[in-house]
Amino acid sequence: MSRHPTTKWAQRSDKVYITIELPDAKDVKLTLQPDGRFYFSATSGAGNIPYELDFELFDKVNVDESKAAIGLRTVCYLVKKAEKKWWSRLLKPAGKPPVYLKVDWDKWIDEDEDGERENKFGGMDFDDMDFSKLDMSGADDEPDDADEDDADMEGAEAEALDGGGKVENAHAASTSEPEAKA
Repeated sequence: MSRHPTTKWAQRSDKVYITIELPDAKDVKLTLQPDGRFYFSATSGAGNIPYELDFELFDKVNVDESKAAIGLRTVCYLVKKAEKKWWSRLLKPAGKPPVYLKVDWDKWIDEDEDGERENKFGGMDFDDMDFSKLDMSGADDEPDDADEDDADMEGAEAEALDGGGKVENAHAASTSEPEAKA
């Protein structure tokens, strides 16, 4: 008998994210049909334990624009909806969803925030962008005197907090080693 892996989902008006949590998945089979039938099967673990999902999504999907990524710990599926509209639930049958199906709160955006998000970023969609190839080698290059300005500011803040105070440079006081006592 097959087991059901923990599965998370989130949606936008035009797509659904399905994340299947299954470390070291082998023999992965994914099938998505235009009517919304979603099928997944794989084996995992030393005993090649079989896992399976078979459910009917709420509405029709665009199979050609949907894509999958198989990782070391998860299998991610980006399902493109046939029509740009919000679904009231992930599965077509009404009622309580299965216990292995959970909302992916890391990716979830409410329906009324979807348009705000597009406007906030000038209509650009960053969901599909791969940031792993972004070169950030020069991102932290500041002039050397910026550190001195920070130290001066910390000293001024410490004096204000200490009432005109005994600490002349808070940065030096916090990073120096304690003095040895005789």
